[in-house]
Amino acid sequence: MEQQKRHLHASSFGAAATAYAEHRPDYARTAIRWALQPAPGPRVLDLGAGTGKLTATVVETGADVTAVEPDPAMLAELCGALPDVPALPGSAEAIPLPDASVDAVLAGNAMHWFDMAVAGPEIARVLAPGGILAGLWNTVDDRVDWVAGLARVSGSAAIGPRDTPASWRAVTADAHLPKTGVAARFGSPEQAEFPHGQLRTADSLVATLETRAGMLVMPEQERQATLGRIRAFLASRPETAEGEFTLPMLTCVLRVRRL
Repeated sequence: MEQQKRHLHASSFGAAATAYAEHRPDYARTAIRWALQPAPGPRVLDLGAGTGKLTATVVETGADVTAVEPDPAMLAELCGALPDVPALPGSAEAIPLPDASVDAVLAGNAMHWFDMAVAGPEIARVLAPGGILAGLWNTVDDRVDWVAGLARVSGSAAIGPRDTPASWRAVTADAHLPKTGVAARFGSPEQAEFPHGQLRTADSLVATLETRAGMLVMPEQERQATLGRIRAFLASRPETAEGEFTLPMLTCVLRVRRL
């Protein structure tokens, strides 16, 4: 049942690909630089690249980037936004690249969807010796009072345990490990957090939260009730009631080296 639920959530994004491309945030450049710092070379695979939110920022670092994404609608958004980036259909469990062809594999808000019993050996296969695997998650900074209130009102479907710095470390610390008895292919994890933010209005923040997997698969009546609570909360807070504001965020990184 858990596997079926994970697949349902992971496959939900295609229907919201356009909204995802418009509203999801990019990633802190300092986080990407830290993730790539130990990599033995410039060849980077953005795995589970979605609409290219992470891909675009990695390109700006000067890396030689290839994107791989399983969902056709998400991949189409990526290709339209980044026509010069090689972008291929594929998944973490079946990567369409040769052995030892990249120096780093990055996954932006995607590693928790991977079946690491299969994806771990596959990622290790395409990594060069000493290569790096890094998962990046954008979290809302619930150390800020109004953001903590938003998280409470929104519920775990919109802002879950991976989405706040208070819990992301514990939830993602073993994201690189297989859930079965398959041998681990990566060394000890390092974790770090980097300040980030996204300029939003109340409407665009609601639209952002609507692209979360838990919201996409929620029954319509429950979804509308949740969105109504979020809108009412944002209207009640001086920080978010009118005009634009910056949503306080952190880009959080889990980094491991290929054994």
